[in-house]
Amino acid sequence: MAAFMRQSRKFVAIGRNYTMTPEPFFFLKPTSSYISFGGKVEIPSGISLTMRQADADSHVAGYALAVDMTVRNMQDEAKKRGLPWSLIPRKNQISNPHNLGIAVKINGAFKQNGTTADMIFKIPRLIEPISSIMTLKEGDLTLIGTPSGVGPVSPGDKVGCTLADSDEKELSVLDFVAVAREGGYQFVPK
Repeated sequence: MAAFMRQSRKFVAIGRNYTMTPEPFFFLKPTSSYISFGGKVEIPSGISLTMRQADADSHVAGYALAVDMTVRNMQDEAKKRGLPWSLIPRKNQISNPHNLGIAVKINGAFKQNGTTADMIFKIPRLIEPISSIMTLKEGDLTLIGTPSGVGPVSPGDKVGCTLADSDEKELSVLDFVAVAREGGYQFVPK
């Protein structure tokens, strides 16, 4: 994981991949948004060459469990205005990336519990348009969307996330505690 965190240059995240949409919608996350197991997430105060689908799998090195902690009020305001918002299992350890369980619990209660089988756009279909707009390099990460249940996280919340295979064997686990960020930027919609 440490090597991944040093080498990766960007997160490419897919939005609305679990609801009907005519085309994949993607956005970037900064590498500063990485967190290791047992770390803390600060909660702010409101804030190439085209790869063909047929060849996309050869560009995938593995699959990761990640949590997108987007500042929802800023994202919602950008959407209203029509603006954009912007331990890893090895590939050979996952027999079918399109049938993985994804679960998020906050303070022990399930908030998200879905499967990648429900994705509208499969991974090769996502890689093709992303690579037509930006260069994807070794170490880059594409977040493929999230099952229903996205909601707020408050300071003091304990968050537990799991990625599991179709036999419910845990492939990756991410646990962290949310804390209030001291100072910094505060987004206030107009």
